[in-house]
Amino acid sequence: MSNPLVDIHTHVYLPRYAEVLRSRATVPRILTREDGEERLVILDNEPSGGRPVGPQYWAREEKLRFMDLHGIDISVVSTANPWLDFFDAAEAHTIAKQLNDDMEEYCASSPAYANGPLKRIYGMGILPLVPGISTEALLECIQQIAAAPHLHGLIMGTRGVGKGLDDDALEPVWKAIADAGLVVFLHPHYGVDSSAWGEKDNGHVLPLALGFPFETTTAITRLILAGVYDRVPDLRILLAHSGGTLPQLSSRLASCIDHDPVVAARLQHDARFYLGKLFFDAVAYGPEELGFVSEVAGSERMMFGTDHPFFPPLSSTEKWKSVVENLEAIDTVTGWDKAEKDGVRGGNALKIFGIL
Repeated sequence: MSNPLVDIHTHVYLPRYAEVLRSRATVPRILTREDGEERLVILDNEPSGGRPVGPQYWAREEKLRFMDLHGIDISVVSTANPWLDFFDAAEAHTIAKQLNDDMEEYCASSPAYANGPLKRIYGMGILPLVPGISTEALLECIQQIAAAPHLHGLIMGTRGVGKGLDDDALEPVWKAIADAGLVVFLHPHYGVDSSAWGEKDNGHVLPLALGFPFETTTAITRLILAGVYDRVPDLRILLAHSGGTLPQLSSRLASCIDHDPVVAARLQHDARFYLGKLFFDAVAYGPEELGFVSEVAGSERMMFGTDHPFFPPLSSTEKWKSVVENLEAIDTVTGWDKAEKDGVRGGNALKIFGIL
């Protein structure tokens, strides 16, 4: 096989989920403006009035058109935020199972890659992680995802079943995910307390550029500090947006743990050991950032992503900056040889997601 370009951070709002969001009167929702344009509003008081919604959010043909325009051979698609925690437990369980079936069909009906056995599109399922959900319901969905031929992981937010990823109630969930060989794609949604952004109007820059990465950083650090990786060493978690700020703060974290006897006695390893257990997308937009993550965790644990369908260009024929800049970053990282660049561009993803 040649060296395919594989996108592991690419989203889809399946038609069933889009209809659910259209039916809602409160955030999160898809609303129709007076000019007839649909907008996705996922948080209260969004400065832009929401994101323009169109077929690129759900149509497989649009996903393939985007892939062809940018030379992307294979995509591993996932549902995008908001997650299912605005449902009650029973509703979330039902919609999660339906969306997992929909995602399998979405992928199974995609064309073959290079006339071979692989598909152009694979996917990730979703769990009904909401307060009050039973462990049995979560394990049922994990088994459903694991049994789907074209689903190789699952996406989740940072709140778990309401108390975060260090919640003891998630212990059987982590073990079941690891035993099934699934990858967890940890993706932010809520950011941090909006009061931190002050009173000046800075649009969506601070919540997206800082809030999302800080949310991921805090969530995965809590999981590490809880000792989850000591008890479930085979758990594979992929962090969105190159791990937020965790790689840059890993040595500071290690020092703080060493000087805190409560946490130091709880963990079997230095904090930097656990970073070597994590995986990172390469959605960082700069070679310096990618190089730093590589120094901390290793390039073999990093994978290309685009964050499609967000941040589209103004022209339908123009290439997306998220693709161009992230590929340029991979190509210009100081010290990476061709094999490392090929790995980040696609080889690592095929291996980590078990698509080969």
